[in-house]
Amino acid sequence: MSLRCVLETRLAAPTIEGAGVHLHRAFGFQDPTELDPFLLFDDFRNDDPAAYARGFPWHPHRGIETITYVLAGTVEHRDSLGNRGTLGPGDIQWMTAGSGILHQEMPAGNRRGQMHGFQLWGNLPARDKMTAPRYQDIPAVEIPEVTDDDGTRVRVIAGNFWGRRGPVDGIAADPQYLDVFVPAGIRKTLKIDTRHRAFAYVFEGEAAFADAATPTGVLIEKALGEQEVVFRDPSGDRTLVRFGAGDEITLQAGPEGVRFLLISGAPINEPVAWHGPIVMNTREELLQAFRELREGTFIRKG
Repeated sequence: MSLRCVLETRLAAPTIEGAGVHLHRAFGFQDPTELDPFLLFDDFRNDDPAAYARGFPWHPHRGIETITYVLAGTVEHRDSLGNRGTLGPGDIQWMTAGSGILHQEMPAGNRRGQMHGFQLWGNLPARDKMTAPRYQDIPAVEIPEVTDDDGTRVRVIAGNFWGRRGPVDGIAADPQYLDVFVPAGIRKTLKIDTRHRAFAYVFEGEAAFADAATPTGVLIEKALGEQEVVFRDPSGDRTLVRFGAGDEITLQAGPEGVRFLLISGAPINEPVAWHGPIVMNTREELLQAFRELREGTFIRKG
């Protein structure tokens, strides 16, 4: 067994995207090797419809996958291939943009005006950059949830965990995408594939994540009197925790419990040429994509 160290924690930073959607970005548009194969992660959460109602009008994607997970409210989507639908609470959409797609995503709040969801961008390897676009729309009822004896609950969106397999499949990075709740005061160890890069995103409550490599942080007294050094993330809510190598993480939930996403995937280890919503391997491929956008040949037929 090898405990993953905590390489870094960071608070998601407020930003505005689309036509004026106020959200918090945990990472994105920085060093793409840091969390390879993942490129960007946004937390779009707001109780004020004026801060999200204008949504994300028509825009292109090529060379990546976008993963949208809705917790509250809805997201209506349409695309240039004629697909359309609505994601509700607990639903997920895994869109493989591949060779190119134009789409829009329009959020709406629930009866109290609340909107909450996440979007993750995953890179595609060179061999799949120009594959045909496809969607995997997964309703909440199809996502398995496993509850352990101590009350820990895990929704398995992608990958294998505790004997259950998530409904998302056929993804090059072989990702694991989990929605985890650990009750107050519970200490929990969770397995992660050693080949994967991994991060947690805490969005409710707080937790202490054990740090095996360079123990720094807050000294926590355990019930039996022994002590160990762990890292307590600074705020809990909207905090990214980036892990080093190993095959497991250990955490202790705070006084109100903790809920977080635990996401990992196999690194692609390829060059990245990136501008906005288009991610290719070379500058020439990137320039070609934008030239095709201008010329109206971006969407491949057949």
